[in-house]
Amino acid sequence: MALLSRPLTPSHSFLRRNVHKYTTAIHVSPHPHWLLPNPPVLLRFRRPVSFPPHIPRSSLTSATAPLLQDAGATAAVLAGAYSLVLTFDTLNHRNLIQQSLSRKLVHILSGLLFAACWPIFSTSTQARYFASVVPLVNCLRLIVHGFSLVTDEGLIKSVTREGNPQELLRGPLYYVLILIFCALAFWRESPTGVISLAMMCGGDGVADIIGRRFGSMKLPYNQHKSWAGSISMFICGFLISIGMLYYYSALGYFQLDWTWTFQRVALVALVATVVESLPITEIVDDNITVPLVSMVVSMLSFGY
Repeated sequence: MALLSRPLTPSHSFLRRNVHKYTTAIHVSPHPHWLLPNPPVLLRFRRPVSFPPHIPRSSLTSATAPLLQDAGATAAVLAGAYSLVLTFDTLNHRNLIQQSLSRKLVHILSGLLFAACWPIFSTSTQARYFASVVPLVNCLRLIVHGFSLVTDEGLIKSVTREGNPQELLRGPLYYVLILIFCALAFWRESPTGVISLAMMCGGDGVADIIGRRFGSMKLPYNQHKSWAGSISMFICGFLISIGMLYYYSALGYFQLDWTWTFQRVALVALVATVVESLPITEIVDDNITVPLVSMVVSMLSFGY
């Protein structure tokens, strides 16, 4: 009690009056300062001490899950694309299907199946870049074989008209470049990419098959095109486009007014069919004109 009743020294009084200024101060000694002969030494932190934040394991898992999903989807689509070409090459090698029909079936199915596989990729921003790796690999493959750096008779027979490797650097190369562009520019966010691929792959591909078999009546302004081919392009391009739009709408990517959509898709199919029928194939390939005009008309019609 005598210790407690001892009067405060000047140093103690100074500390008592100014202790509120040291809100971040800590005592070095764990004992009460009134039991010590000298006042305690106060340490003041001039800047806050920060420690590295703890990253939960769930956050790491959620960050890597989209990457793993996109990588797996890319590998699966690549394997599917290779298997498709290999299948038709085998059928052609066994004389079960003609080379011209094999080439057009690859033309029709490759792009449509590629677009149909977009939903298996994640919702992350890098998903479209992973998807574009598939046609990019095929693009590099066409360039290597087109310059005859590597020989692959199966690939040449499957996608060329006359078996000339240099043909790979024209129509087939334009084809995969359009696939890359649609994946990067439109992805699952706009009907334009889906409709353009449907017209290039489905419409133009079916037109060639039907035109060769039933194309006895030629167009008056182009003797290399037929009424049967043009009509089939319009009908098949329209139906395949509607089917792809319905597929994406069912998955929740598009919200469409179907009466309005039917009219717009019919307009796109009509314009693409007219452009495909023009005698300009020797100047500009159909794999360029058909998808590009489909993109322009579709963007003007749908607004995005």
